[in-house]
Amino acid sequence: PARHFDTRTTEPISFFLSGLEELLAWQPDGNDDFNVSAVPLAKRQPPLHSKRPRTLVCHDMRGGYLEDRFIQGSATRNPYVFYHWRYIDIFVYFSHHTVTIPPVCWTNAAHRNGVPVLGTFITEWTDGQKLCEAFLAGGEEAYHAVSEQLARIAQHYRFDGWLVNMENTLSAAAVANLPRFLRHLTAQVHSAVPGGLVIWYDSVLQNGALRWQNELNEENRVFFNACDGLFTNYNWKEEHLERTRGLAGPRHTDVYVGVDVFARGDVIGGGFDTDKSLRLIRQHGLSAAIFAPGWVYEHLGEENFLHNENKFWGSLAEYLPTHSICTLPLATSFSLGMGTSRFLSGKEEEAGSWYDLSAQDIQPLYPEREGRLSTSCCLQDAWCGGSSLRVQGTIPPGEERVAICLFSLQMPAPPKLFLTLLYKLEGPHPDKFAVALELTTWDSGTCHEGNVTSLPEPNSRHHPRFLPAPPPGLAKLLAACDRGSHGWTSRCYELDLQDCSLRDLSLLVSRHQPSPQETPFTCLLGEVRVLDAASMAASPPQVQSLMALQLWWQ
Repeated sequence: PARHFDTRTTEPISFFLSGLEELLAWQPDGNDDFNVSAVPLAKRQPPLHSKRPRTLVCHDMRGGYLEDRFIQGSATRNPYVFYHWRYIDIFVYFSHHTVTIPPVCWTNAAHRNGVPVLGTFITEWTDGQKLCEAFLAGGEEAYHAVSEQLARIAQHYRFDGWLVNMENTLSAAAVANLPRFLRHLTAQVHSAVPGGLVIWYDSVLQNGALRWQNELNEENRVFFNACDGLFTNYNWKEEHLERTRGLAGPRHTDVYVGVDVFARGDVIGGGFDTDKSLRLIRQHGLSAAIFAPGWVYEHLGEENFLHNENKFWGSLAEYLPTHSICTLPLATSFSLGMGTSRFLSGKEEEAGSWYDLSAQDIQPLYPEREGRLSTSCCLQDAWCGGSSLRVQGTIPPGEERVAICLFSLQMPAPPKLFLTLLYKLEGPHPDKFAVALELTTWDSGTCHEGNVTSLPEPNSRHHPRFLPAPPPGLAKLLAACDRGSHGWTSRCYELDLQDCSLRDLSLLVSRHQPSPQETPFTCLLGEVRVLDAASMAASPPQVQSLMALQLWWQ
């Protein structure tokens, strides 16, 4: 069927639903399997329901369902990717189709990085008005049927809820039922999807008129009260934020103040001035909804996209509280889910552009310190996948080393950890530097390292012991302990901790000789792993009942 498979190539594709009939007729189908997310939502700290202001990203690009619709990837040159997951809380996939089911590759990438994904239920213009009348103006059976279908769709494809956007006027009968519909939808989504969400877009008023308010007020509060949050329109000024904060009360972090990166209309900021909007939003303790950050790709061009993307998100980092990883194992090769080649064990296996967000790895923090440090993606060389992480910086005069935080962590430390690192030093004098991993723990009176010889350093910095060879029983998992290849250096470490709580995982670059000059360095990271020794020793569960269906050999 054309909905599930590309008519030209027969490849499985992600799809949307148009109109009320398609929505109500939808039911799970054997051809759906490709579209069901295979990655459960990873846990992270702090959780979504903490009272910290959040950041929502609403992705709207050229109508949606572009190359990202190809579930098994495509040979796209310079595709759009998003990878600053540590800095955001919610990802919305937006299009102007009635029911926008997020392409499964986005759900997989977001979930791997702990970010929930919402689809969009939108009605607009005269068609939208008719659609709303059809299901809202009558009795509760009609709008219950719609909310139950939307909840079933999210549950079936394993994404996390809906942005509801009604951009058309409503009759008195329809608008009277709207809060009831939102309450029912929210309850259905909460019961069908753990941690599910329903967010309402600021458009229709309680009298049914279509007038964007750019704030939470008495005209739209009834809809905010009926669901998990309000996404405001973009043309606000500071007084709108003040009034919103006052009216929202304890739910102030459930208001997502809209910021249009394209800066359409009378807005504050946008483009590389988006930080101005965020500064004001955060001053009032509100959440932010960053709309169409694909501006970086669409407006500034595809060729220099990765550089511009880091510049854009780097300019906002001050206003984006980051998230910590709270489960082990942590293992990543930093792949963005795209590349100009595919690498395996440091060797280029296949040249040629590829794009598959489902293959994106867990993404690190991307720290930037003007002129002193930058972290970016390197497509020219990788250990595994399509890219490695390039860390460029300088060791200041008189200092021995510099630590670059890759991940913040928040979990109790197991008694024994194994860590592995694959790296490659670039530049004229790689032998000047030593590279290692550093783990920090939260200060507590009880935490100490397990072996008696190593004294804990001040501020709980731990330098895991180098393991020249893997311990017996783990030879397969830690095979490459001292065997890099193709110019990559491989290192394994172990660390024994007692009563500790993990805080940060950093890359440590030090120079062998102290120097009065600053020393620049460039290091590529191919892979980092942090493993709980106890769970690694257990053998993995055996795969059972394996079936292969719908084979199509090419």
